[in-house]
Amino acid sequence: MRSGLTLYFVRHGETDWNAERRYQGQTDVPLNERGRTQSRRNGEAMRAFLPGLASADFVASPLSRAQETMQILRASLGLDPNGYRVDSRLLELSYGSWEGRLQDELPVTDPQGLANRQSDPFHWRPVGGESYADLLKRTIDWLETLERDTVVASHGGVSRCLRAHLLGLDPATIPDLESPQDQVLVVANGSVNWV
Repeated sequence: MRSGLTLYFVRHGETDWNAERRYQGQTDVPLNERGRTQSRRNGEAMRAFLPGLASADFVASPLSRAQETMQILRASLGLDPNGYRVDSRLLELSYGSWEGRLQDELPVTDPQGLANRQSDPFHWRPVGGESYADLLKRTIDWLETLERDTVVASHGGVSRCLRAHLLGLDPATIPDLESPQDQVLVVANGSVNWV
């Protein structure tokens, strides 16, 4: 990301799988009503950055929960809800064989996978899925293409990776970074603010 640019990052609103603590990854799960409310709130919070956002690039993950979040956000800003583009590099981390599973059931259904993840959460890769190391490379590749201020609707894993890279954090900390669904992350000039 070139210096002087601002990145406005919005994690998609809540889904029923988020509420159930079920791994979603790249499974296409829609927003629930709380998620739609969170998306509207984030759009309202972003009004403080108008009119500067009018010239920003708007881009979303291809998953419907991120696209609906972007549409609600843009409508809240008084912009055409469909005036954004999609980039597959902004997809969530693929959890492979864990997708659809409840977090609480993993000690029984995949104790070895859980133990492997706990021993090295940054490099661990579920069967058929991605590691955070894989996701970090994918998000950095995307970040290096930014030419202007950008508003993003994407996922928790992408948010964690972008922040770690932009702030020079130890990549091992990525899995533990918070990623709220009801706040906008603003990254500019080497600092991060939540609104």
